[in-house]
Amino acid sequence: MQTSSLNDLGLFSANAPRAPLAELLRPKQLNDVIGQNHLLGTGKPLRLAFESGKPHSMILWGPPGTGKTSLARLMSTEFNCEFISLSAVLSGIKDIRNAIEEARSALQQTDRHTILFVDEVHRFNKSQQDAFLPHIEQGLITFIGATTENPSFEINNALLSRVQVYILTALSEYELSSLLERAHKLMPDNLQFSDESRELLIEFADGDARRLLNLLEQIHTAAKTESITQINKDIVLNTLSRNVRSFDKDGDEFYDQISALHKSVRGSSPDAALYWLCRMLDGGADALYIGRRLIRMAVEDIGLADPRALRLALDACETYERLGTPEGELALAQATLYLACAAKSNAAYLAYKKARSLVSQDKSRRVPIHLRNAPTKLMEDIGHGNAYIYAHDCPEAYVAGENYFPDEMPEVNFYQPTAYGLEQKIQEKLAYLRNLDKQAKNKL
Repeated sequence: MQTSSLNDLGLFSANAPRAPLAELLRPKQLNDVIGQNHLLGTGKPLRLAFESGKPHSMILWGPPGTGKTSLARLMSTEFNCEFISLSAVLSGIKDIRNAIEEARSALQQTDRHTILFVDEVHRFNKSQQDAFLPHIEQGLITFIGATTENPSFEINNALLSRVQVYILTALSEYELSSLLERAHKLMPDNLQFSDESRELLIEFADGDARRLLNLLEQIHTAAKTESITQINKDIVLNTLSRNVRSFDKDGDEFYDQISALHKSVRGSSPDAALYWLCRMLDGGADALYIGRRLIRMAVEDIGLADPRALRLALDACETYERLGTPEGELALAQATLYLACAAKSNAAYLAYKKARSLVSQDKSRRVPIHLRNAPTKLMEDIGHGNAYIYAHDCPEAYVAGENYFPDEMPEVNFYQPTAYGLEQKIQEKLAYLRNLDKQAKNKL
C-alpha cells in the first residue's frame, strides 16, 4: 500500500476536504482486508465467493467496524459490477425503486450487473424488505445487506431464504495493532506513540476498526493543537472519552451479555457473574433492568433452595432506586454474588411450567364441593364446604389422605424438590406427608 503522508493525501490540508482516515484506509483489494480470516482465508467461504467470479446475494452480520461496507465495495470491483449503496436509516420505498431503475438502466445500457448494498438493513420494515424479493429472484441485482443485529430476528424469512448469511467478528488486538501500524505510516513522521498509548488506543477501539482510526484522528488533532509529538498513556486518557465500549442496549451485544450474566449466576461462578455485571454497567446498561433480571434469576434458578435470594434481589433494586449510580451499584453487585453462591434449584420453575401446560390443555374441572366457599345459608344447604376438615385441628396440622384436586383429576406431581439447600428439608417433609397419606388410605 502507498505510504504517503496524510498531508499529501489532503487529510490535514487547510484547503482540501477532510477525508476520514477510515475512508483513506479502506481496502482496495482483498489482501488489504485485516481480520475475518474465518471467511477470507484460503479455502474459506467468502474467499471462494470472490474467486468464483460469480456474485451471490448475502447478509453480512457483525459488530460495527468489521469491514461489512468495505467487503461489499470490494465485490463490486472484483466482479466488475455497478455499485449502488442505500442506508436503511435514510431511505424508503421510493429510494429502493430508484435504485432498481438504476440497476435496470445499467444492465440495458452497459450490460453491467449491479450490486445493491443496503447498510443497516434491519432498519427496513417488512414491506421495504419485501420490495427486493422479485428483483433478487429475477437476477437483476445482487443484494448485499449489512446488519449489526441478528438476522434471524430482524430479517424477513422470505428475504433470509434468498441470501447467504456471513458472520463477521470483532477484530482481535493483534489485528487492530496491524491496522494501527498501517495507519501510523500515513501519519506525520514526528508523532510517536509509546507502547502503553498504543495498547490503550487498541483497548478503547474494542474490536472496531473504524473506531480505532477515528480515535487516532482525535489524538492527532489534539497533538497538533498542543504542539505535542510524543504520545503517552496520559495524553490518550485525557483526549478520549472512556465510555467507548461496544454496547448497544437494543442489540445482540446487550442480550449476549445479559445471557452471560444469567448463565454465570446459574453456573455458580461469582467472579464471572461480577465481571458481566460490571461489563454491562460500564457499557451503560439500565441498572434497574439488570436488577429485574437478578430477581428473575432468584426465582428461576434458586427458588426454594434459598428463598432469601429473592428478598436480597428485591432489596438490591430498592437500594439502587434510593441511591442511584454509583453507590447503588454495590447493592446489585452484592445480590449478584449472593445469587451466584446460593444453592440452586429450578424445581419451582419447572413445576409452574408443568402446571400451566396442563391447565392450558385440560378441560375446566369444577372445584370439589367440600372445598367450595359457603358464605350463605343456601350454599351451606346445598353442601358447599361440607365434609371439609380444618387442617389446624389435625395432628401436625395435616389432613392425611385428603384430596385438594378436582374430582376425577389424574394424579400429577408438578413440584419435585431437589436435594440442595432448603429444598432438601422440603423434600424430606413432603416425603413424610406422602407417607401419612399412604397410611390413611390403607386404613380405609
